[in-house]
Amino acid sequence: MKLSHEQIEKSPLLLLAIVLVVISFGGLVEILPLFFQKSTTEPVAGLKPYSALRLMGRDIYVREGCYNCHSQMIRPFRAETERYGHYSVAGEFVYDRPFQWGSKRTGPDLARVGARYSDDWHRAHLNNPRDLVPESNMPGYPWLAKTKLDPQDVVPRMRALKRLNVPYTEQEIIDGPATLADKTEQDALIAYLQGLGTLIRIRH
Repeated sequence: MKLSHEQIEKSPLLLLAIVLVVISFGGLVEILPLFFQKSTTEPVAGLKPYSALRLMGRDIYVREGCYNCHSQMIRPFRAETERYGHYSVAGEFVYDRPFQWGSKRTGPDLARVGARYSDDWHRAHLNNPRDLVPESNMPGYPWLAKTKLDPQDVVPRMRALKRLNVPYTEQEIIDGPATLADKTEQDALIAYLQGLGTLIRIRH
């Protein structure tokens, strides 16, 4: 049975079914090959799972909603690479659950912020951003410096990620809490930021 345009357009259910089929096919063609490309599924050289401290810092970053104003995705355009450094590569983020790519930039992209500033700079910036960047509209996070981490919190996090194929060893999970002793949430967040984008060096 041959359907005319008029028949399709006059039948909402038929039109919806055809649209869904077309979108599904297009999605498969665009997305399915990505699962078989090494550049999107294999880590870049030197990439390791987050240490216990950085993992806690990443979760604080997510909890405080930093992703609402800062993306971690430098696009391969000159205007972006001139400002932020080498464009983002999928292999840098294979251990991220969830990844922090995005397009929202009230503040600068943080994909290559690692090692760009000192720990002391980050501490001052987190306590009161306007002390360093007078025009900043970022809120301060002074309580992070006063809030101690609970070392045992990292164990279930690491075990959950291990189930998602992040290659933590059992010894790393056992040793994780000891590395968090007397650390604050600010220490963890700074450790996370200082590791961002350091495997692919900044290019200008």
